[in-house]
Formats: sequence, C-alpha cells, structure tokens
Amino acid sequence: MASNLPATPRRKSEKVTSVTGASSKVSMDHFKSKMWSYYTKLGDAFVECKVCKKQFSFHNSTTGMREHLLRMHNVHNSSISQIKEHPELDFPDRDGATKRLRQALPSDSICPSISEPQAQAIANLVLEMIISDLHSLSVVEEKGFAQLVTFLEPNIELPTQAHLASMLWHKYTVMKKQLKFCLQAAPSVVLSLENWADNSKRSYVSISANVIDSNWRFCISLLETHPVHQAKGDNDLGEHLHSMLAEFGLSSNRVFCVVHDKSSMLSTYFRSFKDAYGWTSLCCAAHSLQGCVKVGLEVQEVQEALMAARDLVSFFQEDFKASCFLNSKLEAMNKPRLVLDTETCWISTLEMCQSLLDLKWAILSILEELKAENLSEQHWKLIQDLVPMLKPIWIATVFLQEEQNASISSLMPCLFGIFNSIAQSCEANNGAIKAAANQIRTEICRHWDMLDEGKLIGNPAVIASFLDPRFKELRFLKPWARGELHVRVRNLLLDPSVTDQPWSLTCVTEGSIDTLRPVQGGIPDVGFDSIYDFLLGKDPTVALPEAHHQLENYIVEPVCKRTADPLQWWNSNHHRYPALARLAQQYLAIPATAVKAKNVFGMLQDTLQNRKAALEPKHLAPIIFLHQNKDFLEWNLKEV
Repeated sequence: MASNLPATPRRKSEKVTSVTGASSKVSMDHFKSKMWSYYTKLGDAFVECKVCKKQFSFHNSTTGMREHLLRMHNVHNSSISQIKEHPELDFPDRDGATKRLRQALPSDSICPSISEPQAQAIANLVLEMIISDLHSLSVVEEKGFAQLVTFLEPNIELPTQAHLASMLWHKYTVMKKQLKFCLQAAPSVVLSLENWADNSKRSYVSISANVIDSNWRFCISLLETHPVHQAKGDNDLGEHLHSMLAEFGLSSNRVFCVVHDKSSMLSTYFRSFKDAYGWTSLCCAAHSLQGCVKVGLEVQEVQEALMAARDLVSFFQEDFKASCFLNSKLEAMNKPRLVLDTETCWISTLEMCQSLLDLKWAILSILEELKAENLSEQHWKLIQDLVPMLKPIWIATVFLQEEQNASISSLMPCLFGIFNSIAQSCEANNGAIKAAANQIRTEICRHWDMLDEGKLIGNPAVIASFLDPRFKELRFLKPWARGELHVRVRNLLLDPSVTDQPWSLTCVTEGSIDTLRPVQGGIPDVGFDSIYDFLLGKDPTVALPEAHHQLENYIVEPVCKRTADPLQWWNSNHHRYPALARLAQQYLAIPATAVKAKNVFGMLQDTLQNRKAALEPKHLAPIIFLHQNKDFLEWNLKEV
C-alpha cells in the first residue's frame, strides 16, 4: 500500500533539487567552455563580445556565439579548441581588442601572417591611395583607418609615416627623371603659374609645363609647387624658374611664353624679370574676364539689387518655416533650390539671379503668406535684365571648357562674340544694365586692345587663332589687319629657330635659276621656263622660300568645322605645312587659362582642391607632383 501512496513533499523536493543541479551543471559547463574567453555574461539572459562589444541574448547555447566569432572576427572552431587558458582575459577598450585577440590565439589561428612581398604591396597601395586622393601621410596613424585595415587583415602592420615618406620621395625622384626625359623632345614649352594658398594661408605657386608632343596631343605636366616668400626680392621667382628649368634639362630659350593668374604678387615678379629672360607673359583669361565682369557689377543700382537678392536668399535658407514651405513647392515644381552667390565669382551671381527668377511666383506666394519683406519691383526688373546680359559671357566660359578649345587660339573669337553680344544688350537696355554692360565692354577692350587692331595683331592669341584651322580666316579683324598679320607670320617663318627644326626650310637661291646658254649661231638655247624668264624677268614665286609657299597654300585651305579638334587636323596635315606646323606647336600650346578651365570656371568646390589645401607642407610638393603627373607619364612612357 505504501507503494501506491503519492509522493511526499520531501521526495518532490529531492526531484526538484536534482533537476536544478543538472541545470546548474549545464550552466557551469558553458562557463568552462573556452568560448567564454571571448564573451562576458551579462546577467542570465545576455552576453557581450569582448572583441567588438556587441551584446546578444543568451539561451544556454553557444552556437550563436561561435557563428559571430566566425563571421565577424574570422575565428574558426579549430582556433577556439587551440586557445590558451585565459580565465581573466578582458578587452577594456576597442583599440586593444585586436592585439589582445592575437595574444589569446596561436600565431596562425586568425589568419596566416603575411609575407614580406605582401606587406610591401600593401604599403605601395596605401601610398597610391595617398597620392590619388591627396591625403596626408598621417592617415596611416588615424584611428578609423587603422581599425578598417586591421579588420580586413588582422595580422597586418601598417607602414609608418617615416617608411611612407621614404617611399614617397623615392617615387618622386624616379618620376621627376621620367618627366625630364619626356620633356626633352618638346620643341618649346609654355609655362603656366597658379597662385594658391593652403588652409594655413601659406602661399604657393604651382608651375606647369604645357607642350604639344610629336603626336599632336596637348600635354600638361606639373614641374613644381614652390612656396612664395613675399619678403624676398622681386627677382626671386625669375631666378627660381631659371634654376628649375635647368633641373629638367630645359634652357630659358625653350620657354616660349608664361601664363599667370594676374595675382598682384606675380604681376610684380613678371615686371622685374621679363626683360632678363625675354619671356612673353600673358594673363589667365578666366581671371581677366572675372575682373571685367566685376567692374560691371559694381554699378550702384546693380549692386543694391544684388544685395537685396542675397538677403532674400539668406532669408529662405535661415528661416525654418519659409524653408519648409519653399521645399514643398520645389518638390511639386521639380525645380532646383535657391543658390547664394560668392561675390568673388560672377558665375555664382548669375546662378543666384537665375534661381530667383525660376522660383519667383513660389517665392512671392510664400512671402505674402508669411507677410515677409519682398524685393522691390525695380530690383526684380534689374535682376531680370541682368541675366540675359551675363548669359553670353557664361556661354563663352562653357565654350572654353571644351577640350578642343583649351588653347588660346579659341580666345579671340570667343571674346569678340562676347563683345558683340554685350553691344546688343547696351542697345536693348537703359539705365543701370546699360551702364553695367558698357563697363564690362570697356574693360574687355582695354585689357585685350580690341579696338586698336594695330596692337591686337601682335597679341599671341591672334596669331594662334590664325594657326587654328577653324579660325584662320580671322573674321573678327578688318581686311587690312589680316594682311598685316600674314606679313607677321611670314616674318616669323624666317626666324632661325624655325629653320633649325627637322622640317627646315629650303630656300631657292638666285644661283639655282637656270641661265641662258648661248649656242652656235648666236641664238640662245632657252628652255620652256627660261622663255618666261627671258621676256618677263625672274619669277618671284620661284625665288620665295618654301615656307612662304606653305603660308600661301594654308591661307586658301578650307576652314574646318568649329567643333573639330585643331590638333587632330595638324596631326594629319603637318607634313604639308612643316614650317607652319612648327609655329602651330608653339602658339597652340599656350593655354587660355593658367589652370584647367573647368577648375577655374567651375561652380562647385572641388573636393581634391580642398584636400590639396589641407596637405602638410613637409610632403605637399611631392604628393601634388605625383598626383598631377601620373597619367601624363604613363601615357608617354608606353610609347617609348
């Protein structure tokens, strides 16, 4: 009967105790598992990874914990079974996690150690990243970069700044020699100088060489980035340019022209050394055009309208309610946002005015609803008339940004187009807009001598236009000025620097003309050509140098399409006009702007330009040199 009795409370307690003991044993087994070298238990329901500090729910199973180590930290089961006993192992901070993880595992447990060639390859890739993206060498010591790289390759030891600096200067020396070799074949060099400042307001001059190579490609290579010391004498830059050219094996005579950006500092330098070296100096067209437009926008009524426009744009950018209303309307209208201009960039002023006109009705409705101050009717009218006056100048900048228009040969046709368009604006408008247009027109005329054709035909830009098969008719000149220009070019073709080239000119001398030979009976024996010489005298065309024949033939050559590439035309026809081709290589190598037109006319701030300004002065020059010249040298050395 006792066996049929129900269990007593004491036996129930024993059963419960045995179950609890088994559970406790399972829990202890978990804590004895070497998996806990990587995790910390947070209460009964959570665990935390000591490597990445991520927390997980815990249900008396280490499967998920093993999968996390394998997937996120590349720790395999075999590695866990080989782990040393570290009951007190802890990862107090994220920075020491990888190092302590290596200490807890055998040397080959996370991944095999990388070989020396692999380490060098990684160092080369890091240096390439620094050069391509214009980073400072200190990037290798930044916390985020180190975490990323060690996560991808835990056993890696990143190269130090000193090691990267050594690699950088070695690469710079090698590439400088390669550039020197490439420039030896250039018949002439045009230097362009860009003045800029870094984030610490230190001034630099970047000196580039512009050449047209034997394949008729326009090539730009950076020679040097030189810090400018204003305390030194005016001749310092000229002397430095002279010594820098010597480093590249270039004599001063090889420099055909220098293009600068019209900074006051550089203008002082050029006034002092132009006579010493005989270099023609030209101002960057973009900076000159910026100065011309700036004078026009300084007309008082225009200035007041632009100030009111800036205040209105600032209101919509700063007032939260107005900004929300405008954004909702912009989404419905599919229109761009309002733009606040930069006073030093007239293109941004044009864009601001255009955006205001595009959104005028939306702006008026919001201002009326918010009872905010609006522009006066006079200001709206001035802005409306200002946009079509500035538009042709903006179109000209787009024209100059095209690859086939990088040469100064495109500048004069472009400027005369602007000149005529502004003249039409003067006729169509009155008051402030007419005054602004007249000011811009006057400044353009003054800077480029557009109304004095006697001076104009001496401008290298006009000669370059003649040597451009698209513009050789020089329609912007009067007939007498074209004739004078042809005479100038004819005289240039007689220059010894032209005849010394491989395509040297061959002159027919007076002694080469056949003379009459007397024969028996006293009747002269004359050939067909000598009949004309006997009756009419010597043929003047025969006595002309071959170069003059080339010039006459080139003048009657049909013009190219305006969208054609002039360098491709010369590449196909240089054998027909070898003497003129020599001149074309000199004049077409002159850039219209001191830097690439898309950089100087561009509205958006270039990220790479910002990074360049943030580089450390110690390694700034080699990093920029390698960044600028990489593509140029790879392109040219493939053909050697």
